[in-house]
Amino acid sequence: MLYRENGQFKTSYTKDQQVFPIAQDRIGIALLLAFAFVGVPLLVQDDYLFRAILIPFLILSLAALGLNILVGYCGQISLGTGAFMAVGAYAAYNLFVRIEGMPMLVAMLAGGFFAMVAGVLFGIPSLRIKGLYLAVATLAAQFFWDWAFLRIKWFTNNSSSGSVSVSNLELLGWKIDTPTERYLFCLGMLIAFALAAKNLVRSHIGREWMAIRDMDVAAAVIGIRPVYAKLTAFAVSSFIVGVAGAMWGFVHLGSWEPAAFSIDRSFQLLFMIIIGGLGSIMGSFFGAFFIVALPIFLNQVLPWAGSLVGITISTAAVAHTEFMIFGALIVFFLIVEPHGLARLWSIGKEKMRLWPFPH
Repeated sequence: MLYRENGQFKTSYTKDQQVFPIAQDRIGIALLLAFAFVGVPLLVQDDYLFRAILIPFLILSLAALGLNILVGYCGQISLGTGAFMAVGAYAAYNLFVRIEGMPMLVAMLAGGFFAMVAGVLFGIPSLRIKGLYLAVATLAAQFFWDWAFLRIKWFTNNSSSGSVSVSNLELLGWKIDTPTERYLFCLGMLIAFALAAKNLVRSHIGREWMAIRDMDVAAAVIGIRPVYAKLTAFAVSSFIVGVAGAMWGFVHLGSWEPAAFSIDRSFQLLFMIIIGGLGSIMGSFFGAFFIVALPIFLNQVLPWAGSLVGITISTAAVAHTEFMIFGALIVFFLIVEPHGLARLWSIGKEKMRLWPFPH
């Protein structure tokens, strides 16, 4: 049976179920990946761009992807994402320094596993409560883990300063020292998890998550198990967030303390998926890029614009402007376009595909 979508003819159900069913999408993704792996390392010679923009963007995209699975696809509000990032980072750190010869990648994945266990434990209240009450329950996880990593010295390997550090990062004998090598490692991890998440949300478990999100009572009536769906969403989300936390500590920071995963990080990730788009893999990327790039853009543009009109704009004024813009955008997207930048991007693509077919 032939049917048409956005000017494209699809001849089989199998073709429609491909991760990228539209030819333009497949070509565009291939070109984008080629540019990311080859073009960026060749063109970008400034280490600052890697350290301040590209590497944070990739890691925060991964964390936002994990949070989007829980909030966007399953509809379970979480304000404790920073805590699960911290669990992943500190678990990976302890495995890395306490077990001789522990591979860095194995330590990171194990950190994701421990974050998954913590996420499931704190996700158990979602079986009985939802909405604002669930948000408060996950907020308790943030306060608990902040206290634990600050007060229990075992987590920091009895560090007197409370901070921890890692060095000599390797992957299968490949040293990850330079900003370019760290960028390529983060890019590879992000692509692997993004493809896994894309396939997962299109599978039966992903459809169960979305059914629970849309109407949990109706989902239970048609045979979907809310307990299984909600806990698997917490597990998958916390695992990805935990790996992102380990990468944030190991690859981006190198040395960190509990404040690196404070409640501000949790709110930052929530803002990412609201602005980028709830229930969208692509929205996680858009939101992360926006959150990372906007402060840098404002720090450069506002003082320059002020100098043109003879006004001195302080760093504090720039920070306050950043908060005001974030707040205004969150209100705007929640009211006008709940699906965020990802929906605007989708509308633009549809218009481009339909342009040769004006009917």
